[in-house]
Amino acid sequence: MVAPSPYSLIATDLDGTLLRGDDTLSERSLAALTRAGRAGARHLVVTGRPAPRVRPLLDDLGCTGLAVCGQGAQVYDAGADRLLWSVTLDRELAETALGKIEAEVGQVYAAVDQDGVDGLTLIEPGYLMPHPTLPALRVARRDDLWCAPISKVLLRHHTLSDDELATTARSVVGSLATVTMSGPGTVELQPCGVTKATGLALAADRLGLSPGQAIAFGDMPNDIPMFEWAAYGVAMANAHPELKAMADEITASNEDDGIAVVLERLFD
Repeated sequence: MVAPSPYSLIATDLDGTLLRGDDTLSERSLAALTRAGRAGARHLVVTGRPAPRVRPLLDDLGCTGLAVCGQGAQVYDAGADRLLWSVTLDRELAETALGKIEAEVGQVYAAVDQDGVDGLTLIEPGYLMPHPTLPALRVARRDDLWCAPISKVLLRHHTLSDDELATTARSVVGSLATVTMSGPGTVELQPCGVTKATGLALAADRLGLSPGQAIAFGDMPNDIPMFEWAAYGVAMANAHPELKAMADEITASNEDDGIAVVLERLFD
């Protein structure tokens, strides 16, 4: 069945976009996605969260298909509970990148998401999780962060804003890693060249869908590559100014069911 709109692929970020501030999904948003699905559109979650932190949310969505996780470093098959594709961040390069950043701004506090469907989130002393509801294991020292393959590093600074930290990190990291900002208190290092668009393109190809059939929803600068890939980009009212500047449309906030507002119009 062909969707009764120009879009057969709906790509949504989670935090600050599809989810409300308490990490819940509203009945209205779920109903809008269900209606679009019945019309033939496919929904892809495209999130910075690693696969293990996404699994419960996919259950809430009734998703047994694909999801793009870890800022595009993972394509996850929810039904089979396995990664179809993943890229890790070289741990020596990550350490080098951290050293370069700290040489410019002083001490930063770091966490890592381990690779794999059962990978842990490890946090070093001083690091505060931006999402306190997400499980994390505190380690004794930074060296313990590198005990297993990782998909990304998360950074925080005690005085710099996220924008300031991300800008400085980009200026000194170079080709060691890709620097993204995915939410309040969330500046990240991921494998060089990997973005949300990387994983989204791979997942869409598996579904037989193209950028011209895609509408994307997001709220932070890490969603910019996804907007560049998709035919149409919708920023939330609560979105970062950088994303709003390049969006085709600005909808209501995540708290006010901004995704549902658009989907109800498209799939009426």
